[in-house]
Amino acid sequence: MKAIVAERGQVTIPKALRDKLGIRPGTALEFDAKDGALIARKAQTDPVSKVFGCLVLGFDTDKYIRSVRGDPKK
Repeated sequence: MKAIVAERGQVTIPKALRDKLGIRPGTALEFDAKDGALIARKAQTDPVSKVFGCLVLGFDTDKYIRSVRGDPKK
């Protein structure tokens, strides 16, 4: 499969390869060079970073912690 490098250095990964490798929009890739070849692999992702901020509790967590622990200002 071939792809042409655009003026800004961008390359479109052929759809068949994206589907086969599970590369979707937002997938981070790491690039390396070995023996004159360009190597791309999916970047390792930290599972905590992947879900951080996705839970919306609908209340102020600092206020909740103060209510559970008791307000030290009292």
